[in-house]
Amino acid sequence: MTNTERTVLPLFPLGTVLFPGLVLPLHIFEPRYRELVRSLLSQPQPERVFGVVAIRRGWEVGQPVDEVDTYDVGCTAEIRTVTENPDGTYDIVTVGRRRFAITERIAATTPYAQAAVTYLPESPGPEGVADELGPRVLAAFRSYLRAYRSAAAGQEQLPDDPVVLSHLVAATASLSVSDRQALLAAPDTAARLREELRLLQREITLLRRIRAIPAQLSDLPVRPGPN
Repeated sequence: MTNTERTVLPLFPLGTVLFPGLVLPLHIFEPRYRELVRSLLSQPQPERVFGVVAIRRGWEVGQPVDEVDTYDVGCTAEIRTVTENPDGTYDIVTVGRRRFAITERIAATTPYAQAAVTYLPESPGPEGVADELGPRVLAAFRSYLRAYRSAAAGQEQLPDDPVVLSHLVAATASLSVSDRQALLAAPDTAARLREELRLLQREITLLRRIRAIPAQLSDLPVRPGPN
């Protein structure tokens, strides 16, 4: 699908930002989102997709969909595994797939929100810039992990592909929702990496000043959300 083609997606507002390639487990208990899961399970596996959008103002649970203010750039979530619980709730594991921009909010006939969206391409940006920034961001991220945890940390096997690295750093560094959202909406990989370099340097300085409590890298990524 090109970036000029549109599709309609069911929307799932969350208090976090999903990035392509990142895993997002969810506990589905609200009736409207149980209905969404049931609807998606009736589709073939590749079509079990919904759009995750971060909440700008409002709440994840119990608020009418038309009263929740979300950002306009999100990421599709593909359902990979589903466990239906005896009480009718679901535990699902999803993986982020494609960034999108909302072009029109649709007056849905379903209890969950829907929108027409345009998929965003993952452009590398100016030639060679992402490849030049990638090693610098990787080094800064390792320094960030050491500052976050201990002098022996930061030795995890991390990707050197600029696109994958840009999404991993955005999702796992301890950043605000607004910072993460800006990274998701970045026009290209080079722009995202450049901003991540600035944010990592800021966070490293802060962490060294406050001597952060050691934590595992697994504690940093997007956490399960109640829904």
